[in-house]
Amino acid sequence: MNKHEILAPAGAWEQLKAAVICGADAVYLGAGNFNARRNADNFTENELKESVKYCHLRNVKVYVALNTLVFDKETDELYSTIESIAKSGADAVIVQDFAVADAVKKICPQMPLHASTQMAIHNASGALFLQEKGFSRIVLARELSFEEIKTIREKVSAELEVFVHGAHCMGASGNCYLSAMLGERSGNRGLCAQGCRLLWKSQHGREYALSLKDMSYLDSINRLTEIGIDSFKIEGRMKRPEYVAAAVTSLKSALNGKGYDKETLKSVFSRNGFTDGYLKGNRDLSMFGFRGKEDVTSANNVLKDLEALYRKDIQPQNAEMHLELKKGTPATLTVISNSKSVCITGDVPEEPRNAPLSTEIAQRNLGKLGNTPFTLQKAQIKNPDKLTLSASSINAMRREAVENLSELLTENTYTINSISPEKADRYFPLGKTKTRARFEKLSQYSEIFDKCEFIILPIDEILDNKEKLFIPREKIIAELPELIYPKSEEEISKKLKELKNMGITNAAAGNAGAINLLKKADLIIHGTHGLNVTNTKALEFYKVCGLKDITLSFELSEKDIKSLSGTAQRGIYAYGYLPVMLMRACPQKDYQGCVSCKGKTFLTDRKGIKFPVLCRSRKYSVLLNSVPMYIGNKSLPPLDFATLYFTIEATEKCAEIYESFRRKNTIEGKKTNGLYNRELI
Repeated sequence: MNKHEILAPAGAWEQLKAAVICGADAVYLGAGNFNARRNADNFTENELKESVKYCHLRNVKVYVALNTLVFDKETDELYSTIESIAKSGADAVIVQDFAVADAVKKICPQMPLHASTQMAIHNASGALFLQEKGFSRIVLARELSFEEIKTIREKVSAELEVFVHGAHCMGASGNCYLSAMLGERSGNRGLCAQGCRLLWKSQHGREYALSLKDMSYLDSINRLTEIGIDSFKIEGRMKRPEYVAAAVTSLKSALNGKGYDKETLKSVFSRNGFTDGYLKGNRDLSMFGFRGKEDVTSANNVLKDLEALYRKDIQPQNAEMHLELKKGTPATLTVISNSKSVCITGDVPEEPRNAPLSTEIAQRNLGKLGNTPFTLQKAQIKNPDKLTLSASSINAMRREAVENLSELLTENTYTINSISPEKADRYFPLGKTKTRARFEKLSQYSEIFDKCEFIILPIDEILDNKEKLFIPREKIIAELPELIYPKSEEEISKKLKELKNMGITNAAAGNAGAINLLKKADLIIHGTHGLNVTNTKALEFYKVCGLKDITLSFELSEKDIKSLSGTAQRGIYAYGYLPVMLMRACPQKDYQGCVSCKGKTFLTDRKGIKFPVLCRSRKYSVLLNSVPMYIGNKSLPPLDFATLYFTIEATEKCAEIYESFRRKNTIEGKKTNGLYNRELI
């Protein structure tokens, strides 16, 4: 790998070609149905193989995105897809789901694993967790500042990849369920409908409150090189080849310390320009923007010039050719490149009618390499008997030699195991389904919940109410923040020690970093929905990691829940205003910042529906669904536990819902079944 890799998106062949010709060191693309841009053209098995060959001959690596969550019913297709990727000779796979990582290790142990940004790695603890699990590269979350990236870099030896140009999701990667909840199109399954780009209004009436400008860190690229970032990633597998050409060309210039055409880059695609707010820690209103008419039409003026950037292919492979003619013997052509060679025999040379084959003519025909990655560096002609050979014969030998040498130079050295998925043991819960209650505030708790197996409270709510905490310590699960940025890691570790001193031994984690922090604190770990568990293998992975139980993803339907096997203990949410998005850039800020905000607000969508927003200590905020999900009046599948997830409800309302759930009754008011009775597309 180059010291600082330029990694470009390739949604289809033209984008791939544009990336390679303009100077990318690597491309990332999708194959099959398990990538986060299923709406891109993507690559068939044969196209993938040819694309890898094309790239490798031009010294460009290929990373294949397998960065979606998978269901048990898709395991056979997943294994087949991984086998075809391994056969293509791709250089790595990009993964979100530990079931995918496990399958890759079994099918192709030599294949490097890259952790997708969908894994939401936003601290050193999370990066170290994945490093220990065999990931050679980690794609960091896009919401990090320069100082936070630097902190992670100092503590982690695995390669780090950072997005430096392209679209910004409002939600933290892997933690957005808005599209799934509203339209069965999951971002975690590669089919985000981008509902956040529609007209949402803040409580102050500011429009497009969930739409961020595209990022562009090119002006700060050398700061990132200085701290040792390995790969610079351009977002945009859904964008046109001219965009790829512009972004790669600009990034290459920036890395070389040269200027780049910012206006052209902005014209080809932007949303009211660019932002570097996350990188510089300026998470204010200047980060927000939407794609207007002028943004769309501005591309017309630059497309033709950008297309010219990738019109002519590159030929980086120097080749040496030796043509030998002997009387009565087929001609031979030896071609050498990168210390490898092939030898081709052709037609028998003839006695010349006029003049023997000249060196000039032979070299001219051997040098016809325009549609190949080779450049003729040296040509040697041996013709002691002064014979001749037709141009068509020389051309045929050259074509065959180049093709054979291309195959030799791109030979796949992976060991590939053709295996079938293992069948896990059938799942049986340990007993009757128990009830848990999760509260945003201790004040929501009342004695009616004493019968619950566990009471879940945010860690700060526990520590802020030590004197009022009359719940038995063994029944409390301390919930860690969903997002723990680097400066908070040490603070959280201190709070965990404080919990242990109080006699609390159970805690809940929703991401890799939180798991690592809890393991170090020697607490009993309960996995939350944030782990995005949708299959048996992921359940078993977390069990092996030491988790006592896991709350399944609420993107699973009843049918999918029932299909899960294995011995890991699991549960679901049976009630709650579910968290559909985690946001580091606050959508509620006005030009005075957070001064007048009390931490509990709402956003309004284009239909006038209000969605609650909760602020988490001004570090991030949570967008809740507009109505609660409730399935307590339905027949639930066999499970170890069901959780009532309380956030904005009054104390009396919490008790009322618990009583309805206990009696298997419905609840009053608007509600939804969530995805329990729906299937994701």
